[in-house]
Amino acid sequence: MPTLIILAAGIGSRYGGLKQIDPVGPHDQIILDYSIYDAIEAGFDRVVFVIRREIERDFRDFIGGKYEKVIPCTYVYQELDALPQGINLPADRTKPWGTAHAVWVCESVVKEPFAVINADDFYGKIAYRKLLQFLDGAAKDVPKSTYAMVGFALENTLSQHGSVSRGVCNVTDDGTLETITERTKIQHRQDEIQYQDSDGTWHSLAGSESVSMNFWGFTPSIFPHLEETFITFLENHIHEPKSEFFLPITIDTLLKEDRAQVSVLPSPDQWVGVTYPEDKPQVTRHLMSLIASDVYPEKLWS
Repeated sequence: MPTLIILAAGIGSRYGGLKQIDPVGPHDQIILDYSIYDAIEAGFDRVVFVIRREIERDFRDFIGGKYEKVIPCTYVYQELDALPQGINLPADRTKPWGTAHAVWVCESVVKEPFAVINADDFYGKIAYRKLLQFLDGAAKDVPKSTYAMVGFALENTLSQHGSVSRGVCNVTDDGTLETITERTKIQHRQDEIQYQDSDGTWHSLAGSESVSMNFWGFTPSIFPHLEETFITFLENHIHEPKSEFFLPITIDTLLKEDRAQVSVLPSPDQWVGVTYPEDKPQVTRHLMSLIASDVYPEKLWS
């Protein structure tokens, strides 16, 4: 059965320590509680947490330990010195290498089709069900380098409290991903959705565009692709202390080089996350509405 990889290496630094992760549910549930619940319900049978070794004890105590009671859990460490053979870590590097690197470090423990999510994003039930169905097929008869991405409508992923960055996707009529373009400073402006380019010019967006929220479905064939593109990335950017090896940009490179094909699985659900502190009440309201509609029980795993 497919595995769920959860990218959690930056969770401690973003929240100022694991104890400070904000509860959003009625019984102090965090977003990750709902993600694990949805994954188990969909049919995933193992979770791989990508963390930093320095937060392992706190992560197990405050987060991972409770999931170990309901699903097998594995821990993988995203460390700066986890690099391809023959490449040395620059002395001035302190920033993590990015989301594509976080997936790459899982190669030694993941031998089956798998999904990837961010630890602090709420995706909704439909996304897990669609990815699980795709991955079940990938284990049987899907071509080797055919992958999947859950696409969300841009208008369902915005914050009311500031701008966001999104990977805006160009999708063919048959649901195949052609390109991903990173757009920054997307926000509601002048009664529409707009983004600002590098020249400071504002451009309009319809809101119906499919965007990537880092919910992917892969087979293990992705790992050699990641290593090859990571080596190329390092050849060009290893001495740039803030450069990052991002998963959407890596997938876009594979598409342009015709080394992979990605099916876009559209989800009508509302994505929510705490991009800004002011977003937390909106997340709580959204979850409470789902509980009121019997989508979730008030207490998970009760």
